[in-house]
Amino acid sequence: MDLTIVTFLPVVAAAIIMLLPQQQEQNAKYVALLFALAGLAYSLVLFAGFDIHASGYQLVENNKWVDIGQFELRYHLGVDGLSMPLVLLTTFLTVAAVLVSFSIKLRPRLYFAMLMLLSTSVIGVFVSVDFMLFFLFWELELFPMFLLIAIWGSGRKEYSATKFVLYTIAGSAFMLLGILALAFSANTFDIEVLSQSEIKDAIFPLSWVFLFLFIGFAVKLPIVPLHTWLPDAHGDAPTAVSVMLAGVLLKMGGYGLIRMCVSILPATADDYSVWLAGIGAFSVLYGAFVTLRQTDVKRLIAYSSVSHMGLVLLGIGAMGKESMMGATYQMLAHGVVTGMLFTSVGLMYERTHTREIARLGGLARQMPLIATGLVFAGFASLGLPALAGFVAEVTVFLGSFERYEWAVLLSLGGVVLSAGYILWTMQRTMFGPVRHDWDGLTDAKAWWEHAVVLGLAASVILLGVYPALMMDMIGPALDPIVQRLPA
Repeated sequence: MDLTIVTFLPVVAAAIIMLLPQQQEQNAKYVALLFALAGLAYSLVLFAGFDIHASGYQLVENNKWVDIGQFELRYHLGVDGLSMPLVLLTTFLTVAAVLVSFSIKLRPRLYFAMLMLLSTSVIGVFVSVDFMLFFLFWELELFPMFLLIAIWGSGRKEYSATKFVLYTIAGSAFMLLGILALAFSANTFDIEVLSQSEIKDAIFPLSWVFLFLFIGFAVKLPIVPLHTWLPDAHGDAPTAVSVMLAGVLLKMGGYGLIRMCVSILPATADDYSVWLAGIGAFSVLYGAFVTLRQTDVKRLIAYSSVSHMGLVLLGIGAMGKESMMGATYQMLAHGVVTGMLFTSVGLMYERTHTREIARLGGLARQMPLIATGLVFAGFASLGLPALAGFVAEVTVFLGSFERYEWAVLLSLGGVVLSAGYILWTMQRTMFGPVRHDWDGLTDAKAWWEHAVVLGLAASVILLGVYPALMMDMIGPALDPIVQRLPA
């Protein structure tokens, strides 16, 4: 029942929130925070009790769900060293997302209920061991995400929400074709069984099956040229949704690539590895070049995410244990770093009501805490040693260099460019001449603003100075995957 509790605790919160009388709807944030903290505490307990030396699934729940023809769908949950850190990341960022939403005044009951439902859908993806259950949770997040962007967003919010849904549904259609092909080939939707089977024949060629799955996960990661929904969604989404979107929703794509594409179809994945590495390196460079041209701070961070997720694909494409450890760690590091970036930008936007870089400047004097948070997260994003981003990038590069040194060398160019656009952004927004337009601005003063900034900063430092906390858990989970790859 442990994973069921962690997964569905936010849904319980959503139900309680929606039952609040209208005159008490401002209490929705406290209900959401209470349940988010309970979910984080419970996931920390599960994390502390996790056996880091075991390579298989733990905390398994496996019950009959429904029979459909020749298939028996099962309510099958479990976590291993690959998914447990991502569950913890999700519960942690859910708390952060709730805290940065404390100033929400428009329809708070519906807002916090949708935020909690989004959390459940993401956790469900990471703990599902049945492919149909996985797909159900994968699709479930569309509903809350659409409403959160379309109702509480800014700018072209309806357009951005619709674009996000259309891209995801299109990718999911391809993914479903791949899932069905694998299921009919092995007569099961069980991911654990599929990852241990030698699948040599399917209703489609295995190269097509791999491509179908890859497209579904690449849209979510996202990878160039399937990335164009991301800047619009980020640019128009409220701060908390950007935190969840960059922090955990993008990680669903990287997780799926490792768990499904590489684990279930290792030989096909190895055949396509040069393409994965090449597309990853291109995404790193392309994302960095496009980021340099951005004039909106949130769109700049969004395009930087395209570049950083390219490193995830590079690490996966190298098909080595170290490279995939680096890719997984990059997902964790990027989650907390971009969460802090979007939080700091959101706090700045609440005070200035603009994200245009040309209109900002000298804000560090009026908002020292917010400026410190933004600069700190920026340095973590560009890979400063002792912070989370450095460990992740170095592990990806070292693990990938032996097989695809050319891709690593290309990606290093993206790292250099990232230093350029991060430092340029910090200098233009936080430093330089003081603009008297912002003389009346106030710094972060509310307790929840301090809590979320300091909490995210602590996690960035922890992952930077003590990578073994996660690496020792991730490594054993990748052993059976790497052992199935062609020698």
